[in-house]
Amino acid sequence: MTPKRSNSWPWSRRKQIWDPPTALDLFLDSPLRALIQFIYAIFLSLRGAPFKPPRNKPKVKVVCISDTHTNILSVPNGDVLIHAGDLTNNGSVEEIQKQLDWLASLPHREKIVIAGNHDSYFDPKSRLAEDNGKRLKFNNIHYLENKAVTLKFKGGRKLNFYGAPAIPKCGGSSFAFQYNRHEAPWQNRIPLETDVLITHTPPRYHLDLNLGCAALLEEIWLVKPRLHVFGHIHSGHGREAVFWDEGQRAYERLMNRKRGGVLLDIIPSMAWFDAFKVVWHGVRGVLWQRLMVGPGGGHGGMMINAAVVYQSTTEVGNPVEVIEL
Repeated sequence: MTPKRSNSWPWSRRKQIWDPPTALDLFLDSPLRALIQFIYAIFLSLRGAPFKPPRNKPKVKVVCISDTHTNILSVPNGDVLIHAGDLTNNGSVEEIQKQLDWLASLPHREKIVIAGNHDSYFDPKSRLAEDNGKRLKFNNIHYLENKAVTLKFKGGRKLNFYGAPAIPKCGGSSFAFQYNRHEAPWQNRIPLETDVLITHTPPRYHLDLNLGCAALLEEIWLVKPRLHVFGHIHSGHGREAVFWDEGQRAYERLMNRKRGGVLLDIIPSMAWFDAFKVVWHGVRGVLWQRLMVGPGGGHGGMMINAAVVYQSTTEVGNPVEVIEL
């Protein structure tokens, strides 16, 4: 069943923070940031892919899903299937096992799953009382909970995967793996050799409606994974290239500054300086990528919000994301 689409007009206000902001929301929040977000997205599209798969070895096709919320859907085949959490609604063993059985039946050679905040069983602090003592059957699935695994693919290729379920607190005790937003539980947690990072929460300022984790973002600046797959924020679904350069730093710094609304945005401030740096480094990045190294010749990465359910519903409405590494 196709979920009912939002009928919000651009000049209306969104009903809740989990919905995508309308044009009026963006303008009233900060017209400067709204403009730079638009310009930054254009620069990313002009720079093209942040990397190319190796030419002399077979590509690894990665299929990314998240937030299935008990739904069973059609999934393209590939070398590895990643599920970035929220398999279920109530987190019971019964619901989780049905999702695991469905995933195990798929033809992908490798399957990786992490938990989400709705998958209560995996966190003893949120587990349903009736599920104490029960066990799950993972079959051919790699379940990663603050854990890494190295997988081998055709042509002798190896990729290092790391998965973690933790999210900034957003609900009551029935939600799993929550931490207070001011905490920094990611420090020194992600192995530096990680090629593919899988978390349930997005990093801050990337496909997250500004609800992601700033501490996670700082940690992945150290790791710089080739691919980062997450979910949780359904309305953030999509993909975004990251180049780990001064332009991206300036963009994130601008997004982090205190919002001043329409009036304060008019007054010159450090936000203006960051906005100028985003534009300056964006132009340099496009010229460098196009004239010197070529599209896809960089050492950047890709972030994918793989949530398949639409906005605040539990009905499938977003496409499955597929990428080649």
